[in-house]
Amino acid sequence: MSAATRTNQRGFGAIMAIVVLVILALFGAAMVTVGSVQQVTSAQDLLAANAWQAARAGNEWGLYKARKKSDWTANIGENCDTGTRKAELDLTAQTGFRVTVTCTPSQLYKEGETVPGVDKTVRIYTILAVACNAAACPDTSATAANPGYVERSRRVQVTDN
Repeated sequence: MSAATRTNQRGFGAIMAIVVLVILALFGAAMVTVGSVQQVTSAQDLLAANAWQAARAGNEWGLYKARKKSDWTANIGENCDTGTRKAELDLTAQTGFRVTVTCTPSQLYKEGETVPGVDKTVRIYTILAVACNAAACPDTSATAANPGYVERSRRVQVTDN
């Protein structure tokens, strides 16, 4: 019998090593992507919390102006009783946000009596504060689609009595 020549197959280990390296590289890329998305989301959460506080400051300012019947603009007599008023608060130096505050009064209505036979008139003020980190709030331009753009609004109501 003749001795059969046997050829050893080679190269399978190298192919497996390449496949394993590709899988590990894809896994590493996925982890980097997840990490960067998590970092961006965390930054968005912080900006949203700051925007919420800026909107709250706008509400407080608007409530003060409405309750004290203070002027909303430089024009004397332009308080919230005389119609809807809008003011811009520039808090960019302190917080990086601008706030648009709008006060809308209701019609006067009667609620109970102050003393027997004398009606108590009440007015409700609705204060809307919109805070954002853009040039104007609410921002309707293309910058609102920016991933770093944050906008929060708060609405409160108060009576004048």
